Amino acid sequence: MEVDILQFRVPVENNKTLFVWDIPPVVTQDQVYEQLSQAFSSFGPIYLLKVCPNAPLHPPGFYAIIKFYSAAHAAKAQNLTDGCPLLHQPALKCLSLQVKLSSKQTPHFLSGRSTPLNHARCVELANRCLGFNGWTSDIITLKELTSEEEEDEEEDEGGVRRRLRFGCMMKLSFPQHGVTTRGVAVVEESFTCAGPEVLLQRRCKLQRSVREKALVQAFSSVLLILLGNGKVMVELKQTSDQFEAEETEDILQVNEFSPSEALADEEDEDEDWDLTVS
Repeated sequence: MEVDILQFRVPVENNKTLFVWDIPPVVTQDQVYEQLSQAFSSFGPIYLLKVCPNAPLHPPGFYAIIKFYSAAHAAKAQNLTDGCPLLHQPALKCLSLQVKLSSKQTPHFLSGRSTPLNHARCVELANRCLGFNGWTSDIITLKELTSEEEEDEEEDEGGVRRRLRFGCMMKLSFPQHGVTTRGVAVVEESFTCAGPEVLLQRRCKLQRSVREKALVQAFSSVLLILLGNGKVMVELKQTSDQFEAEETEDILQVNEFSPSEALADEEDEDEDWDLTVS
């Protein structure tokens, strides 16, 4: 059975990238994007779809870059779309296009190492592969970690100089697969506070940011295993991000922010932080 593994990281491999060549200028750039998105998204989740005008020395028209999360999805899309009518223009009926996999010599979007997906991308990929009810996230604790020294107000031009620090621990669960993991993050910011409204806005912004970062860190340990029959399995891996999170956990103490006192007691006793949902 064919198996492919997806990670919650930016895909950089060549075998996940398709190029669509020789798109004639009989449709607009926006129309090309809309129709290609509809055609290729049916094969699997897409990280990037970009439509660009041809270089000045080339004939007028466009080319497109499509990057999948899965190499298997990219290969299937290439095999089934190359030379096929993908664009629909009433006056010219359907337009057949060339669709090719990226080669090692192609420099587009291939430089640099793979980085974790941002919060929005993680949620999008999880929803696409597992469904909106296939996973849940819960806040274990969300605390302000500002020390007394950092709370000391310093006069600054235009207001008072303040520093805020928040920490968050999130639980990420996949109920249908019996898998649970966690993520930890700490964020801080220094700013000039011109009034209580500014302070409140900054607190809300940091609280939202630390929740998102903690969820991203939790997703970094998740592997989505795509089976050839269309089913998806969820597994966990050990990552360097997890080791960094374990060092950060000492900063956060599970207290009244926990879902229940019983869960807090269980976490204090469990050195491996193997969280389960009661």
